[in-house]
Amino acid sequence: MKRKLIAFSLFLLTQSIFSQNEQRMLEQANVCFDEFKHAAEQHKSLWDIDLYGPLLLVDPETRNIYANEGDRFKKEGNIYTGILPKNINIANTAIEWEGKRWAMIMLPLSDNVQNRINLLGHESFHRVQPTLGFKLNNTDNNHLDQKEGRVYLRLELEALKQAIQANSIKERNQHLTAALSFRKYRQSLYNESYTTENNLELNEGIAEFTGLIVSNRTKKETVDYVSKGIDDFFKNSTYIRSFAYHTIPVYGYLLSQQDKEWNKKINTTTNLTDYFIKVWNIQIPNNLEGTVNQLKSKYNGAFIIEQEVERENKVKKIIAAYKAQFVENPHFEIKFEKMNISFNPSNLVALEDKGTVYPTMRISDKWGILTVEKGALMSPNWDRLSITNPTKVEENKVFGDGWILELTEHYKIEQNKDDLNYRLVKK
Repeated sequence: MKRKLIAFSLFLLTQSIFSQNEQRMLEQANVCFDEFKHAAEQHKSLWDIDLYGPLLLVDPETRNIYANEGDRFKKEGNIYTGILPKNINIANTAIEWEGKRWAMIMLPLSDNVQNRINLLGHESFHRVQPTLGFKLNNTDNNHLDQKEGRVYLRLELEALKQAIQANSIKERNQHLTAALSFRKYRQSLYNESYTTENNLELNEGIAEFTGLIVSNRTKKETVDYVSKGIDDFFKNSTYIRSFAYHTIPVYGYLLSQQDKEWNKKINTTTNLTDYFIKVWNIQIPNNLEGTVNQLKSKYNGAFIIEQEVERENKVKKIIAAYKAQFVENPHFEIKFEKMNISFNPSNLVALEDKGTVYPTMRISDKWGILTVEKGALMSPNWDRLSITNPTKVEENKVFGDGWILELTEHYKIEQNKDDLNYRLVKK
């Protein structure tokens, strides 16, 4: 009897804690939505559109949803709650679901109100992005995983950091000239980088600029936030998908100090590098190589180069291991049909011309759900994926080293007896 009473008491305690946590989440969601609604109202003129719209806050562990609207959700006060279906990946992104385009934000949110608004502003830009006419480009920039690419990106960002901290227009323009010179030289080293960098910056860069503006930070707070962000970014293992979060917000913020309408004068075909050079009347020197070599010492060049040489030696071993795993040895290739993906953009590894290794990712498609924890190779044009060969096969579930594939009923896997590679086929 005593054991039953203890068990019942524990059950009641658990229910009470759950109820308290749920109530706290509802209150936090309500505050978050109100904060962003007010900020979006203040900044309608940024894009001549209200950034406040359908919002989903999602708990990655429980898949619980806290939304600001939703006809099919349970209404609790001003918040709508529900469960996100398993086939929808959880990420900070924009999604089409239930007949609407939503901004999705992963919980927990920052304790800092400006950081919260910044994030909601970023993802809400992605929500309205098609309306504004900007293509949803997520181009990989694998040259930024190579030594020279990383060196000149870091030099550009060091110059941008000094530009936003500058006390005079003359000083600011000197640093902007250096930043854009480093950028132009970097792009001269790698074919297509002029286009691929721009594609990602028009997508993630403009989104992050939007979040920065609607966050309502003071000038000092903005300078501190951006400067710390750049310093933290340098610690990332890779830059190929995340650099745009730090370049365009600085250029955009500085330009907005003299022209608050500048962002409405660009479109999906604008090359931002050329645009900034023209609008600031920057004179890019003809002898770029000689100029950037002279400028390096002003922007921590020796230290940056030393770090990148050391990193390059380590990365060569990692690339060799991944090539053996996903290209040279037997592997499992999966073609996409209607793919949806979530991943961490800060830990990718460029695998030369073979594509990009994503250490962690979750993909949903017509064939099922793939969860990866130990790496997968994405093809350069995003039409297929390679993982290690399976170690265990069940009827609707396949296991490998660091991955699980949950298959829908119409698909199965088979092995090619010649090369021992596996592939996914319809039954």
